[in-house]
Amino acid sequence: MTHDILLVAVMAIVTAAIRFLPFILFSSSRKPPGIVTNLTRLLPAAVMGMLIVYCLRNTNLLAGSHGLPEAIACTAVVISYVWKRNTLLSILIGTILYMVLLQIVF
Repeated sequence: MTHDILLVAVMAIVTAAIRFLPFILFSSSRKPPGIVTNLTRLLPAAVMGMLIVYCLRNTNLLAGSHGLPEAIACTAVVISYVWKRNTLLSILIGTILYMVLLQIVF
C-alpha cells in the first residue's frame, strides 16, 4: 500500500515538474532559444501528419469499401477546417461522419 502511494506521488511530482519547467526556464525575462521557437512552428503539422499515417495505416484499398469511408471522412475534415479554421470541430465532423459511414452506409 505504501509503495503504491509513493509511486503515485513520484509520478505526480515528475508530471508537474515536466509541465512547469518550460514556464520556469522561459519566464518573461528570458527569450526562448531559436530551436524552441522553430519547434512551436513545426510540431503541430508534424503531429497531424503522424496522426494521419497512424489512422490510415490499416486501410485496405483492395477489399470491401476500398477505403471510401476513410477518404470521405478525410475530405470532410479538410473542407470543414478550411471553412471554419476550427481543429476540434473538424475532428468531430470527421469522426462522426466516419462512424455513420461505417455503421449505416458501408
